Order: sequence, then structure tokens, then C-alpha cells
Amino acid sequence: NTSEQCDVGTWTNIIRIAAGGSHTVGVKSDGTVVAVGSNASGQCDVDGWENIVQVTAGYENTLGLKSNGTLVAVGDCSSGECAVIGWVHIAQVAAGTHHTVRLRDDGSVYALGSNYYGQRLVTSWTDIVQVAAGFEHTVGLKSDGTVVATGHNYYGQCDVFDWDLS
Repeated sequence: NTSEQCDVGTWTNIIRIAAGGSHTVGVKSDGTVVAVGSNASGQCDVDGWENIVQVTAGYENTLGLKSNGTLVAVGDCSSGECAVIGWVHIAQVAAGTHHTVRLRDDGSVYALGSNYYGQRLVTSWTDIVQVAAGFEHTVGLKSDGTVVATGHNYYGQCDVFDWDLS
């Protein structure tokens, strides 16, 4: 709790949460957003956000999915991970360390930001129902229950091809 990212004791009416590098973000039931922790790159500058249905937190950035399917973003964009203006029909968003992944309502996936380890190689994915972004990798859950992954696999974090999900 060195950046006070765990100081959520006074939060109420929270319906969604996300944890970043050293910050924590919450969506309140009225669609507004609260954040605590390190604000070194402006990742906690969420005052004024409204109609938010989901948040995600990267290493030093925060993104919010609005009820109309568009996104807002604050924080470190040094790798382009916050360049989400113009994105529409978004069903879910996930923030990695320096990359952002979007899932559109048609099941298509796109990512921007750092691609040093291939963590953005998701455009060929189809029938995706959920995405997750890690330190340098991206994971997708398909509608049939199988999982796909791409990116840095040093620890085997992308070895999901043989998961038995039945």
C-alpha cells in the first residue's frame, strides 16, 4: 500500500473494480468512477467520468467503457495505449502494462500500444466473448469455451492450447 492503492475503505456503492500497477479504480452504481493510489501519470484523474459500465487499469493508465460503447482514457500513453478516441461498439476493454485490448460487440478483437512480444496479434481472433491483458500478453475466451493467447510466454502464460474446459 505504498501508494495508498488499498485505501478503499470508504468506498460505497461500487459495482466494478480494477487494479493497476499502483492504483485501484471503482465504478459506482451511478456510473461515476473513483480512484486511489499513485497518480504519477494522471491514471487517477477520473473525476467527471459518467455513464461508465466497466473500468480497466494498466500499469499507469485507466480506461472506462461508457454505456454507449465508447471509451475514455487517462494516464501514461507513451506506447499509444490510450489512443481509443473513435472506438465504438465496444463490449469490453482490457489494459495490459503498455497495451490496450478491445472486444467489440461483434466478437472481434483489436489491440494497440506496445507489441514488443506480439501481445497485439489478436486481429485474427473470432468468436471472442472476453479478453484479458497481462504484463506482455493477451488472452481471449472464445464462445465455445476454448482459450487463445499471444505475447510474451517466458513463464508459459500463453500455453492455453491444451486446456480441458469441459
